[in-house]
Amino acid sequence: MKSSATVPTAHAARYMVQLCKHFGHKIPATWEGQEGRITFEAGEAALRATPDTLLLVSSSADPDGLARVERVVASHLKRFAFREPDLAVEWRRGA
Repeated sequence: MKSSATVPTAHAARYMVQLCKHFGHKIPATWEGQEGRITFEAGEAALRATPDTLLLVSSSADPDGLARVERVVASHLKRFAFREPDLAVEWRRGA
């Protein structure tokens, strides 16, 4: 199962690196250039930064795992983007 979210922000690359570094202390996480990947027990998150958006793609073998990956990635992104109170992560399933 997959879902995706396109998050408008001028700080996409910074947030991508922050997410990968943060999770990388405990679970496998890598980034190179404008792309990153975080491997959770419940599934995986792929990240791609552009100058004005952060593209998130979550995947998991089951709906509960997918929901967990979505929730964890979104909550941490919002925490890192506290200077952008209007930042929203809206997941689209099957994308």
